[in-house]
Amino acid sequence: MTDKEQLDLLVQKYNALRNEMGKVIVGQHEAVDSLLLALFTGGHCLLLGVPGLAKTLMVNTLAHTLGLSFSRIQFTPDLMPSDITGSEILDRERNFKFIQGPLFASVVLADEINRTPPKTQAALLEAMQEHKVTVSGTTYQLPSPFLVLATQNPIEQEGTYPLPEAQLDRFMFNVRLDYPSFDEEVQIVKQTTVKQTSEVAEVLNASQIVEFQDVIRRMPVPDNVVEYAVRLVASTRPNSSNQSNIQKYISWGAGPRASQYLIMGARTHAALQGKYSPDSDDVRAVACNVLRHRIVRNYFAEAEGVSTDQIINELLRP
Repeated sequence: MTDKEQLDLLVQKYNALRNEMGKVIVGQHEAVDSLLLALFTGGHCLLLGVPGLAKTLMVNTLAHTLGLSFSRIQFTPDLMPSDITGSEILDRERNFKFIQGPLFASVVLADEINRTPPKTQAALLEAMQEHKVTVSGTTYQLPSPFLVLATQNPIEQEGTYPLPEAQLDRFMFNVRLDYPSFDEEVQIVKQTTVKQTSEVAEVLNASQIVEFQDVIRRMPVPDNVVEYAVRLVASTRPNSSNQSNIQKYISWGAGPRASQYLIMGARTHAALQGKYSPDSDDVRAVACNVLRHRIVRNYFAEAEGVSTDQIINELLRP
C-alpha cells in the first residue's frame, strides 16, 4: 500500500473512531480530536479539567475502540515509583521474578498526576520519554504504541506537587476540557441515568496505529511551514523582536521541543483532514495545545488577567 493510500485509509479510520466514541462521549469534540491527534502523532497528553467532565470515560472508550491494553493509575501522595513501574519478587524457587506494573499498557491514564511526589512523577515522565523502565539494573521495553494521558484538577491545589516546567515539557499537548453546553448536559443526564450500555466497536489495532504513525512521519513539510513554526515558538521567548506588546507578559518561552511538536502535530492534523502535506493553518490549529503549558506568564500578566491562551492567540494573529 502506498503512502497516499494509507493516508486515505487513515481519514476513514479517524472518522470511524470519532463515530464510535460519540456513542459514549457527549460533546467534548475538541478534546476527542486532540486525543486522536496525540495518538497518531505518538505524543502524550495532559488533560486539564474539573471533576465530572468524562476524562476517565473518554480515555477508557478510546482504548476500547483501538483494541489496546488500558490501565488507570490513581496518583496519591503515598504512591512509590515501583508501584507504577513494577518490582522484583522472590518466587517459590527463590529466584527473583519481575512483576510488571500498570505502566506496561498501551494506554495509561495517570489520574491526578500532581497529587503524587516528584520522585514518582519523574519515574512516569522518564518512561514517557524513553518508552522503557529500568528496575534493579534490568531494562524493560514498554509496549508500542505507548500513550500516557494524565489528568489534573485546576481548582483544588492543596496537597499537590505541581509539575515543574521541564517535566511539563514532556507532554505534547495540554488539553483543556470545558463544561458541556445546556443541550449536551441534558443529553448526558438522559443517557447516564437509565440502565443502558453502549458498546463500541474496535476500529484499529496496535500494528495499524504504528503504521499510521510511521506514514505521518514520512509526510513532506515545506520549508516555509517549518520556518513559520520556528518563528512562532521564538516569538514566545522574552526579548524577542516580534510582538513586543506581548513580550511584557512573558517570563519564559517555549523551547525547541515545541517547534518539533508543532510540526509533528501539523502533519497529523493535515493527514486527518485529508491533506498530504501540512501548511501554516495546520500549525495554527495545534498551536494552543502545544504552547499552552510551555509559556510562563509574569506578574504583569497575572495582575492584568491576561491568560496564556490570550497571549498565544495574539501571537497567531497575522
